[in-house]
Amino acid sequence: MPMQHSIARPVAAVSAVVLLALAAGCSKPADQINASAAPSTPAQTASAPQGKTASKLGDLSAFRSIAADVAAIVEKGDLPAAKTRIKDLEVSWDSAEAGLKPRAADDWHVLDKAIDKALAALRADSPNQADCKAAMTNLLTAFDTLQGKA
Repeated sequence: MPMQHSIARPVAAVSAVVLLALAAGCSKPADQINASAAPSTPAQTASAPQGKTASKLGDLSAFRSIAADVAAIVEKGDLPAAKTRIKDLEVSWDSAEAGLKPRAADDWHVLDKAIDKALAALRADSPNQADCKAAMTNLLTAFDTLQGKA
């Protein structure tokens, strides 16, 4: 019996510390995330001297980069490849929802709707390049507006 108690207490203490660390890491306010990420992210560093502010959602550059890739593929007229690439945006955006949406729900909804429209345009039964191009332009504009670039 004494052996069980001597092992159980340290295991419980370590488990509690790990859970608290995970919970704290998942619930950082946007201010702390932007402050800690500012020196290491080129998108924010580049915008700082111009007096532009980052989105309340935090660093959206990874999502915007995928959207820019999709827009370039649409521009080339390869809609099947664009449809494949936009799946990456959908998956990463959906995965980040729990962390992003609480920071600025209104901004999140603006981007989510723009992403949904781009997905719908590319996944249409007969996708039209003009419609896809317009949807991607609107999506990139939404990113830029929220990041203070437009």
